[in-house]
Parts: sequence; structure tokens; C-alpha cells
Amino acid sequence: MSKQLKHPDVMHSSEATPEKDIAAIDLGSNSFHMVVAKVVGQDLQIISRHKQRVKLASGLDSRNNLTNEAMQRGLDCLKMFAERLDGFKKDNVRIVATHTLRIANNAHLFIQRARQVLPFPIEVIPGEEEARLIYLGVAHTQPVSKSKLVIDIGGGSTELVIGEGFEAELVNSQQMGCVSYAHRYFSDGKLNTKNFATANLAALRELEFLAKQYKRHGWELTLGSSGTVKAIRECLISLDYEDGIITPKRLKKLVKHLCEFKKVEKIAIKGIIEERLSVLAPGVAILQAILQSLEIEELHYSSGALREGAMYEMEERFAHSDIRMRTTENLALQHRIDVEQANRVRQHSKHFLKQVIADTELEKSSELVKLLNWAALLHEVGLSLNYRGYHRHSHYLLQHTNMPGFNSEQQRLIATLVRYHRKALKLSEMDEFSLYAKEDILELIKILRLSIVINVSRNDAKPGLWQLTIEDGDWVLSHSDLDHLRENRLLISDLEQEQFYWHSAGWGLRFEFGDLLEKR
Repeated sequence: MSKQLKHPDVMHSSEATPEKDIAAIDLGSNSFHMVVAKVVGQDLQIISRHKQRVKLASGLDSRNNLTNEAMQRGLDCLKMFAERLDGFKKDNVRIVATHTLRIANNAHLFIQRARQVLPFPIEVIPGEEEARLIYLGVAHTQPVSKSKLVIDIGGGSTELVIGEGFEAELVNSQQMGCVSYAHRYFSDGKLNTKNFATANLAALRELEFLAKQYKRHGWELTLGSSGTVKAIRECLISLDYEDGIITPKRLKKLVKHLCEFKKVEKIAIKGIIEERLSVLAPGVAILQAILQSLEIEELHYSSGALREGAMYEMEERFAHSDIRMRTTENLALQHRIDVEQANRVRQHSKHFLKQVIADTELEKSSELVKLLNWAALLHEVGLSLNYRGYHRHSHYLLQHTNMPGFNSEQQRLIATLVRYHRKALKLSEMDEFSLYAKEDILELIKILRLSIVINVSRNDAKPGLWQLTIEDGDWVLSHSDLDHLRENRLLISDLEQEQFYWHSAGWGLRFEFGDLLEKR
């Protein structure tokens, strides 16, 4: 693709940035973690770490609904976190939720209640995005190294990422975690070779196809992050492996040692807290399978993890590139988007937004403005499948494509804007959102639709000739060159059709060039 997508406006300042405190919270399946840091110049200084065992995944019932008891454990933890974050600005706190809140059918109820005790947005992130942020956290907290594989075994999922420097190149999230495996393969509480073998075999099956791809790609250094790998490292140190390096041979010895306790509750290993006992054995079985499948000889522990990755990405001065722009460019290339048209629509969206933003609530959310940019740039991805109903194709692709840099709700919002950018407005089908107000989303849809209909001829229409205002709830569109409009009867016809769609949805759209319209 010879043309390049133009990056949405980013403000830069040459002035020195004052010190400030920031925080990142990881709502994991087993534990909630919070890291607080001070930004000083180009450095990020960790001030404090907080961890609470919540066992959220254990609170999922047979229908994947969180029990009230599990929700309350999470809310109690967030109340404690809230005390530490008193006085923090919204933009200085990032909260990411992982596997359990991805799959819980009533996750929205927990998030609504959580906002009452901790007044910051909660992002539910896709598995691939979780993996990318884990890699980023490890990369930022390790000395510069060659290509590396990062392994993170959580309560509900396991992330495996190969990358170099700060760039994740091969990203995967598998639905196998130490909490879910504890329920499936160690529910009887017994520690024996049969339970370990069954859990190990299940993990090997999950990794069967992935392993070929990873070994073909290759890497030089293997690192493990988060609680499971840390606990296994502590176990090995207690067995006199003082360097803490994890190897297949040492894991085999650890399994034998664990089986000697016979029961989970009987485990007594220095450095392993009681709350970790129930998930230790399944974590070992999963890690054994990973080392076996990927033929790993040594694994080293890294203190960096998801929350550090989320924190480093909060600060633009630590970002080595704009991951979301690269995601957008890659999708544009993959689906052969008409880049010139995408930029025309984006420019008009920007122009219209500037004209009406004072009469909306959008100025309170710079994030929504950015998401409108991404939607404008990606609205035609569905054309790569078929013109007929391409807005629906675009919606599907953007919902189900891996989009690094975007959380689940941001990705869903972009897909929603694209879904409603043309044709009838079946708003009853619109998703519910927890991070964004519906009224704000509808305003973005209006701006995007007008920007697209004006550019349907794919000519270089000048944004400055159009004026958009809001009067008594109606959106009013005018043009400073009526002679030009008279020569574009097809555009007038398209605007009439757009007005019909708006009125059918209960929206008001008026034109200040009514004498040019056809009488219906």
C-alpha cells in the first residue's frame, strides 16, 4: 500500500512534565493486583504494590455467572484499593480485567457495582491484548535482551508471547489456567501421578498446534511472569535449586515432591502461602506441558507482568510507537482499504465534530474522539468480503479481529460505529456499553454517517464548505457553495435518503438548502 493512513492528531509539548502518581490495577481470575508509581522525567518509579487473593474464577457457576459471594470478595478488595487511590485523576489510573470477567455472563453487573466503590473505568481486555500487555510489562522490567518468549499462567488463561525489544510478534492466549485446571483435574484434592498426568495431557492437547508455529518462529530467551511461575520458582529454591531457574528435570522432581504430600491441604513448602496451595499443582502441570511442547530447556522468572505493561502504556513518553495506529494500518493493508477515501471521511468527521462538540457531551471524552477517528479510517474493511451489506461485514470483522492496543469495549464500539454508518438505523440491535454513554455513541454515529454520505462520490469534497450546527435538538447541515450543490444532484438525493433514515430513527436532520431538495 503506497498511501499511509494519517495519524489522528496528537499533542506534543516541549515543556518539562511535572511529577505525578499513576496506578494500574489487574483484575485477575485468582488475584487482584495494584501497582502505584511516580512518573519522574523519563523514569517510572514503583512506589507500592498491593495484592489481594479474590478467587473470582472460583465464583463462576455452571452457567458462567459470578456468584454474589465472588462479586463481594472483589468489591471488598476494590474498596481497599480505592483508599489508596483517593485523589487520583481519572486519566492516571488504568484498570484491566482478564479471563474471568471476559467469560462471565453477568460481568456487567460486577463492573457497575465496582464503579460505585472505585470511580475509574474498568477495561475488559481480549486474551491477545492481555498477552501483549504482559509482554510489554516484562520487556520494560528486564535488561535489554534478544528475542524472548514470555509465559504467564493465570487463574483462567495462559498467555504465550514471542517478541523482540518492546514489540510482541507472536501472541496467543489459551483457555487453560491454574484455577480452572484445579476444578477439572484436582477437584478431589489428591496429589498423585494420575491427576498430574491427566492435567498435563490436557494442556499438551491445547498446545499441540500452537507449538509448531512457535518453534518455527523461534526465540532465544524464555521468561515467566506472575504468581504461578513465581510460586514454582520459590518451590525450586526450597528444593535447593538456589538460582530459581525452571527446567523440565527440576519440574519433574517438584511433581514427585508434591505427590509425597498426598493431599493439597498438606503441602508445606517454604515461601508458598496457604492461598496458593490449591492452584500450585495445576500450575506445575500446565508449565510442564509448555516446556515439553515448546522444548524449553530453561525458564527464568520476571517480576514484570500485565499491570506493569498497562502502566507503561499509559504514559506516552514510554511508548515506542502508537500500537493502535499500527493496528489500523495493518487492517487497512490486509483488507485493501481505499486509504484516500478513509482519510476524506476522517477529515470531515473531524471538521463536523469541531463544529458541534460544544453542544454535546463529547468534549468530556478525548477517548471517544479518538475512537471516531479509528472508525472513520476502518469503516470500509467489509468491502473486502462483499459490497452487499458491507457495513455488517465490517462490523463482524472488527468485532472478531485481533486488534492490539484496543480493549474489548473500545473494539466493540468501533465495530458498532461502523455497523451503523449507512442504511437503516436499527438501534434496538445496538450493544450495551459500560465505559461509554449511549447518547455519546449516537452523536458519533450521526457525525460518521454525515461524513460518509457527503463523500460517497469519492471526490475531494472540501470539509470547510460544510457547516453543521445543532438547533433545538435537530442537526442542521448547510453548504457555502449552492452552485456546487446544484451540479451534484446525486449527492442531494443521497442526503434526502439520509434524512429519511434519521427521521425513521426519531432523529432530526434539516438542510439549509431546502430549495434544492426533491419534493417527496
